[in-house]
Amino acid sequence: MKKLSIIILATIGLISCNKNNDKADGYGNFEATEVTISAEANGNIEYLKLEEGDVLEPNIQVGLVDTTQLYFNKQQLIASKSTVYSKSENVLSQIKVLQEQLKTTLIEKKRIQNMFAENAATKRQVDEIDGKVSVIQEQIKSVQTQNAPIVNEVKSIDVQIEKINDQIQKSKIINPIKGTVLAKYSEPNEVTTFGKPLYKIADISEMTLRVYISETQLSQIKVGQNVTVKIDAEKEMKSFPGTISWIASSAEFTPKVVQTKEERVNLVYAVKVNVKNDGSLKIGMPAEMWIK
Repeated sequence: MKKLSIIILATIGLISCNKNNDKADGYGNFEATEVTISAEANGNIEYLKLEEGDVLEPNIQVGLVDTTQLYFNKQQLIASKSTVYSKSENVLSQIKVLQEQLKTTLIEKKRIQNMFAENAATKRQVDEIDGKVSVIQEQIKSVQTQNAPIVNEVKSIDVQIEKINDQIQKSKIINPIKGTVLAKYSEPNEVTTFGKPLYKIADISEMTLRVYISETQLSQIKVGQNVTVKIDAEKEMKSFPGTISWIASSAEFTPKVVQTKEERVNLVYAVKVNVKNDGSLKIGMPAEMWIK
């Protein structure tokens, strides 16, 4: 009887040990930040050099939307600008002539004033030369006023050229981040429009495992803590080192896809774990988090 009691106690201890050691502390799925790259221009796709599974570097051009019409519009604006410049040059030449006349008149004015001081010129001559100077100065102001609209027109054309330059730049399909192409939505020679998705990319070199834990487990974890992440493998579970990067500040009901029906009524906290990907981790793959 005593021997039977010892066996029963050992069995209970083994079951208790299995319950404590064979159950993960959290369950969830891997995710990554997916970025959908869309067209920023309208037109025919000249080329799109990427395929699903390709690893792309950031800030490289992977495609181009036809810019022929933009190029022609730009050349037309440049020609218009040259025409406006010729008008401005004509006005500026008039101003230059008037300025030379003003310069000569001012010299003459000084000479007459000196003569008047020596009683060699009359007051009428002084008044006449003053009037002549005033007339030329007013003429210069008038011509300068004529040039102001021309200058504004040139500035307006410059702005339009810059807008076309920006549209040409946006016709280039530039990959923004380093990552793996998850999906390709368009092909060369297709017509695209502004905002139409071209491809989806994500950096999967480091994956994020989102798991859910109970309130009683909160005291066991903290941001920056190292944990073990396990995924299903052919013979036994494969382990990865992970680091807790985020813990939810408020509770939520357990998602259906993570826990059993009985456990869904419990409030849990979401936790994110960063895991370096050796190539075997995929978006949506289920995994377990082990604190110890």
